[in-house]
Amino acid sequence: MAGKQQLEAALQIVETLRSRGYDAYLAGGCVRDLLLKREPADYDVATNATPDVVLEMFPRTFAVGAHFGVVLVAPQIEDAGFVTEVATFRSDLSYSDGRHPDGVRYTKTAAEDVERRDFTINGLLLDPLRPLRDGGLLDPPGGGRLLDEGISNPKLFRAAVLDFVGGLADLDAGIIRAIGRPEQRFAEDHLRMLRAIRFAARFGFELEPETHRAIRSLASRIHAVSRERIRDELTKMLTEGHARRAFELLDETGLLAEVLPEIARMKGVEQSPQYHPEGDVWIHTLMLLEQLPPQCSMTLAWGALLHDVGKPPTFRRAPDRIRFDGHVEIGVAMGAEICRRFRFSNEETRQVLALIENHMRFMDAPRMKASTLKRFFRLEHFDEHLALHRMDCLAASGNLEHWDFVRERFSSMPVESVRPKPLLTGRELIAVGYAPGAQFREMLRAAEDAQLEGTISTAEEALQLVRERFPS
Repeated sequence: MAGKQQLEAALQIVETLRSRGYDAYLAGGCVRDLLLKREPADYDVATNATPDVVLEMFPRTFAVGAHFGVVLVAPQIEDAGFVTEVATFRSDLSYSDGRHPDGVRYTKTAAEDVERRDFTINGLLLDPLRPLRDGGLLDPPGGGRLLDEGISNPKLFRAAVLDFVGGLADLDAGIIRAIGRPEQRFAEDHLRMLRAIRFAARFGFELEPETHRAIRSLASRIHAVSRERIRDELTKMLTEGHARRAFELLDETGLLAEVLPEIARMKGVEQSPQYHPEGDVWIHTLMLLEQLPPQCSMTLAWGALLHDVGKPPTFRRAPDRIRFDGHVEIGVAMGAEICRRFRFSNEETRQVLALIENHMRFMDAPRMKASTLKRFFRLEHFDEHLALHRMDCLAASGNLEHWDFVRERFSSMPVESVRPKPLLTGRELIAVGYAPGAQFREMLRAAEDAQLEGTISTAEEALQLVRERFPS
């Protein structure tokens, strides 16, 4: 989240631009978040100064987006760790690729600039230097920043907002509305369809009817967007604390069937009422997503989404009950394909697949041998496995018996008993006359099993066990 330093840097940029005779405002998401009393993720500045002017005016700049009218301005402190985006008022030309404008045309007024933005709540500008006195708008002695006066006074704060698109009314009404014609906004940048869903879920807003209809009609165009960008939007939906609502909206707008058809196929897939009184696989998954906390790890979030992805293709109505034989193995294979499709890192993929692969093992935990249970506990990020199983139970029967058992054993078991120093290595086996080979792995595994079970505790006992089971 943006801090006071980032706000101060943005305000200094506005002041500098104003001192040279240019218009400058805080723009976009930061204004929206301040009005919603949320801490902005960052602060952006919009100005009628062209990129070449901005590059000349500030000593530390990066022209990474200058051809689109965007310059990044870094603070004087070199290790500050952030930059401020300064964008020149502009209108975008055509969007041949459905993602980026082919070019831009600089404009003179802020009113023209906001017309190119995505949603009305993101088209607001804030004049942080607007003079204030006694709740009015007269200049006090010495001037002053609006934000220095504090934003706790809604009347003063809203009076300094420039709203050319009805964003304030939509914020008050809780509406996500595209600026201008929704079809045009989404045709320009197809990713905006996913962003509309994410903002609606994040803020608990509704999609304005025309905006909703436009997404439904253009949903198939989302495939023009890079899979990485789609992945990032979906991950944000999953980890912002409103995942259920986001996926309900994805389904309602037709986007779910486009970006994650495997999840859309969960709808209507019945489950045994004995174990899943909540309903079908889709309802179960939604109830699980509802429990994902804000800022949870992306691997836990995707593991939660995909844990039952193998159920639709393995559905079978047996004489005794509904069955999903092999759904874990099929789910792992499907999860691997989804992770590959969205270009997850190898580490992310391993953890997501581990969550799918092991989510059913908790029911066997009370019957596991000590060595098997301890190896279960060795799974990387075991806290995520615990979290997933708890959510899985609460989204079904609500029985936490197995979770309680595993959590108690996991929390009470010393690390050294779960990962003890090996009593035996390959070097010792070679020293007593065994030839290196594939059997070494079995030998060492047998010795470690006995060590984990507590039946041996010394290197001598480990060697004796190997001699008995693997005579040379």
